[in-house]
Amino acid sequence: MAFGSRPAGTGKHRGSSRLSKKTAGYAGIAAIATTGVVGSLAAPAFAADNHSSTIGQDNGLGAVVVAEDLAGDITEQADSQHRVAEQDAAKAQAEADAKQRAAEAKRMAEAKAKAEREAAERAAREEERKRLNTFVAPVDGSYVSTQYHAGGGMWSSGSHTGIDFHAASGTSVHAVGLGTVVEAGWGGAYGNNVVIKHNDGTYTQYGHMTSLNVSVGEQVTPGQQIGLSGSTGNSSGPHLHFEARTGSQYGSDIDPIAYLRSHGVSL
Repeated sequence: MAFGSRPAGTGKHRGSSRLSKKTAGYAGIAAIATTGVVGSLAAPAFAADNHSSTIGQDNGLGAVVVAEDLAGDITEQADSQHRVAEQDAAKAQAEADAKQRAAEAKRMAEAKAKAEREAAERAAREEERKRLNTFVAPVDGSYVSTQYHAGGGMWSSGSHTGIDFHAASGTSVHAVGLGTVVEAGWGGAYGNNVVIKHNDGTYTQYGHMTSLNVSVGEQVTPGQQIGLSGSTGNSSGPHLHFEARTGSQYGSDIDPIAYLRSHGVSL
């Protein structure tokens, strides 16, 4: 019995060429490195290797083309994922920038509103300070009917210690300036009267009123109503007797017109 070599098998049992195997291996490795998936992308390379022995034997171009196609697909997929990641990052950054701008705009708006509010409060305080330091006439739209130091037997001192403002009975009488009421009630010849001590240490007196609206110890502001004019006490008819004094007692009177004008009141 003779021994001879084993007959060669048919083409379909022949192993893959070295080039096609190597190319397919490269394709599989590239797929794993890029996507982590081998089956769906690498399979065509192996299928191409078994498809035709002629391609592998002749020049191996088919396997090379498949590998190049796979590499291109993997690269395109990686580029697409990279672009999506960049777009997501850009969107997130844009949103963060928008939030920061909105927060800064809110902070600036709040700071502006606070500054405007504080400015308005300062202006209001200044306006109130000016108002409280302003003097007014004791009777609105009136005139002096009897001058200071006018002579006559009606006054115990022999002369008028104040001035009289023309005022019908029931006319509103105002405090001429900021101060504290130190007397409110019956004042003998002055009838119902009010005496106010002002912040500069001077006093003003309001006499012959028919009724009073303030009491001792009360603080009054310029223009505040303190009573209604009348003809109580030593009076020949309805009017307001007004005095300015350096002290609270009778005899410390000063010129009421000069006093009011020195405080900015036009008569």
